[in-house]
Amino acid sequence: MKQFKLLTKKEPEKRLLLSFKKKAGRSKGRIIVRHKGGGAKRLYRIVDFGQEKLNIPAKVVSLEYDPNRNSLICLLEYEGGGRRYQIAAQGLKIGDKVICSEIAEIRPGNRMKLKNIPVGTQVFNIELEPGRGGKIVRGAGTAAKVIAQEGKYTHLVLPSSETRKVSNECFATIGQVSFPEYKFIRLGKAGKSRLLGIRPTVRGSAMNPCDHPHGGSSGKTPIGMPYPKTPWGKPARGVKTRKKKWTTKLIIQRRQKKKGRRG
Repeated sequence: MKQFKLLTKKEPEKRLLLSFKKKAGRSKGRIIVRHKGGGAKRLYRIVDFGQEKLNIPAKVVSLEYDPNRNSLICLLEYEGGGRRYQIAAQGLKIGDKVICSEIAEIRPGNRMKLKNIPVGTQVFNIELEPGRGGKIVRGAGTAAKVIAQEGKYTHLVLPSSETRKVSNECFATIGQVSFPEYKFIRLGKAGKSRLLGIRPTVRGSAMNPCDHPHGGSSGKTPIGMPYPKTPWGKPARGVKTRKKKWTTKLIIQRRQKKKGRRG
């Protein structure tokens, strides 16, 4: 793909690497997340999601692949020394200058406070609480849009189509997350899936009654229940799972449900 042709042919920055033991979806030996395990060995890149180097200009030294996320990352070299990894903005090139400041030029890769970003601008890696680092809109090809400035809040339309208020003292990065072509990737074979740490998924209707609410009978028999359930008997598919959160009061409009394709 075109994006991978732009990658710098260099080893990752050793000071910004971490090694950790895989847990394969387990906590204290019990499976908490099913269908995870194995996979290729990988080192974690320490990515700066916040404002560690405030008001210090930086130069893009390299664009690199990160096995732990679907977007590309860029290595920044700051004036006066110091290097940090950050999520790369779409269109960012080696040699470009970026800065994290309260007020900065509206250019992809620059990071600034939401209150100083004009309406209509695309942003990503957005904070939910000032000083806590970017928490939302970090996936490949995603971006939120600033649609209004009201009092101490900025109104954003998120990639999910949800409209919400975020404190205008929070920082966000200008532009769109790199590698929007990620959604077109097809794994192509089972082995690729295993390298990513994804184990086979068995249908509930193919199990025995003691193993799943849908189990029992033979062949392509329907589940024989009013609605689909999880292995633990809880309703699945189309059921609200969002718990009561303090951020709920900041939601202006919930996301629009996507309509399924008609055959």
